[in-house]
Amino acid sequence: MSIERLPRRTTAHSAFWMMVRRVTVLAACVDVALFCFFLAVGSPILAWINVISVSLYLVAYRLLQQRRNRAALILIWTEVLGHAVLGTLLTGWGAGFNYYLLMFIPAIMVSGNWRTVVPPLLVLFAAYVGLHEVSRFYGALEPLGATALTVLYVFNISVFFAMASSTARFYYAMVRKTEGKLRDLATRDTLTGLFNRRHLMELAHVERRRADHEDVPLSLVIADIDDFKQINDRLGHDAGDLVLRQVGEALRESCRSHDTVARWGGEEFLFLLPQTSAEAARDFAERVRRAVEALGIGPDAQSFHCTVSLGVATLDADESLEEAIGRADHALYRSKAEGRNRVTAATLEADVALGQDSAQVIDLHPEATGLDGGPEDRPRPGGVPLAG
Repeated sequence: MSIERLPRRTTAHSAFWMMVRRVTVLAACVDVALFCFFLAVGSPILAWINVISVSLYLVAYRLLQQRRNRAALILIWTEVLGHAVLGTLLTGWGAGFNYYLLMFIPAIMVSGNWRTVVPPLLVLFAAYVGLHEVSRFYGALEPLGATALTVLYVFNISVFFAMASSTARFYYAMVRKTEGKLRDLATRDTLTGLFNRRHLMELAHVERRRADHEDVPLSLVIADIDDFKQINDRLGHDAGDLVLRQVGEALRESCRSHDTVARWGGEEFLFLLPQTSAEAARDFAERVRRAVEALGIGPDAQSFHCTVSLGVATLDADESLEEAIGRADHALYRSKAEGRNRVTAATLEADVALGQDSAQVIDLHPEATGLDGGPEDRPRPGGVPLAG
């Protein structure tokens, strides 16, 4: 589903019918109150009009439950239009029944594009002006006392304000919800639900500036699922996706409140650890390693297990984020070369020649790599993180 279709198909369309259901219930309650009011002031004709209105709203609500939306909408519009016209003609323009016609405006505006909304808006405008002129010419056909008319006006204008405010608030909440969905689409990995690479880098630059300003450490941890290609080859890509989701969830649960983890690419994940020293970052990585090692993959949590290798780096004051990620990346590859399922911490002294050192370690330990052509077992260029 494209982003262009998302708001209209899943949010605006659903919001419209949710609003219709709410308005139907509220309108029925209003008519019950009006029924009691007109009985109290001795106007049975107006009271029974509200009984008919409540019955129509009950039928409309039932139609909405049955997804017969068009029939329900026609019934609601007929009731509101008829009730507003009859109420205005019988009690006069000063009773405030005319305001209910204005409630059609938001309903019309969200029901289509300008080509479809302009004609009904013009009809509504003409009906409103025409009702005013007819009411002024004939006066009230079923006049009320001054006190009753004032109470009725205050009631109707209060209902109009309440419904208009509720409708506006409802759509504002739906807009915020849509913004949240779009933000998730832009910042999260769809498979694991973790943040994606781009968003993590945005957060990392913010944390880097904060670390420099407050003179606190900032550490990075890269984790890579061991033998992931073999999992895909032996168990299939569905199993591989399951591994990514469950490992991703385990990594998220390992984070503290101020930590961030993202899917960095393929089977790699990157942790951003603010206010974390090198020693604390190593301890954190070890906890992550043990958590994944103990994780049962599968619905019964007993199917199979996997492990991760990790590389840790703490930013130096004079290096860029990219350079620190590169050091963590090469520390990860040393963990791979030395047997997997382990944590390796990068140091500035040991990583002066990042690419050369990493390649030498793998060359010196060919039996540990188990090279089978998979991307996790190939030396990557010096200082360049795997793009995934």
